[in-house]
Amino acid sequence: MTPLSTLTSKVVVLPHDDIDTDQIIPARFLKGTTREGFGDHLFADWRYDDAGRPRPDFPLNLPENAGASVLLAGSHFGCGSSREHAPWALTGWGFRVVLARSFGDIFRSNALKNGLLPVVLDAETHGRLLARRGPLHVTVDVTSQTVRTDDGTVATFALEPFAKHCLLEGVDELGYLLSVSERITAYEARHG
Repeated sequence: MTPLSTLTSKVVVLPHDDIDTDQIIPARFLKGTTREGFGDHLFADWRYDDAGRPRPDFPLNLPENAGASVLLAGSHFGCGSSREHAPWALTGWGFRVVLARSFGDIFRSNALKNGLLPVVLDAETHGRLLARRGPLHVTVDVTSQTVRTDDGTVATFALEPFAKHCLLEGVDELGYLLSVSERITAYEARHG
């Protein structure tokens, strides 16, 4: 995984509540066993019409949103099934941060394990960002656990210390264990 410390990006706004994992990555695309290629199918049923043509008004299809690394959604983002493919699809498209009012518990856990930061925003900040017209840019700082908008708004967010460490170091749980393998071996030798 690529470490995530500070990220400044434009924001793609998808102001819907209850976006479940089947909307994020429809089940028919879950045949792959590696993380590659899922970004092409992110929000497939919303992004493309029945003939497979991009819908010109869908936020991910707008040219001004190309290259964005932050998604702003409503409440209960990532609810539904526990598919790990949902964060794979989001990171495969290029997102590193999702801002929302709340997240599905399993999605939140899967996101953090895959280098995607789910940030819960307070109601006032969330409402202010959704009400903005025109381009929106934010800076997300994992170390200080803050989101700063281009208009000067600053919001803080909660993040478990272990998840924070893994994001900053660019490791998942297995990567963390491998990074301390010498200490584990020494402990086993002392207590074996």
